[in-house]
Amino acid sequence: MKKTAELQERTKSFALRILNLIEQLPNTIGGRVLANQLARSATSVGANYRAACRARSRAEFASKLGTVAEEADESLYWLELIRDGNFIPERRIASLVSEADELTAIFTSGRRSASRPQPSKIKRQTSSS
Repeated sequence: MKKTAELQERTKSFALRILNLIEQLPNTIGGRVLANQLARSATSVGANYRAACRARSRAEFASKLGTVAEEADESLYWLELIRDGNFIPERRIASLVSEADELTAIFTSGRRSASRPQPSKIKRQTSSS
């Protein structure tokens, strides 16, 4: 439970930091496209993680974690475009690029773990013949 709360807070913080960052993008067609796309993907990371935490089954949890990983990776893509296009100096977005990369890795790993078959908890009876 503690890890869940920490990740919920971390994804919320990521979204808030992104929302502050996009205010610094230029008011150009390209800047607005990047701002809108990044805002959508970055805020979806936390929202979808919260939904995953309320999953009704292990399969649903794994599926939702896959969506979270995709949104985190998409956020990384938009951040790379901002950086590589020199819309914002790299030093100002480096920590967000790193965080997006870490979140992608965390949720990708979590999805893989959640997708693995779990050993049965039912003890098998041995026949005594």
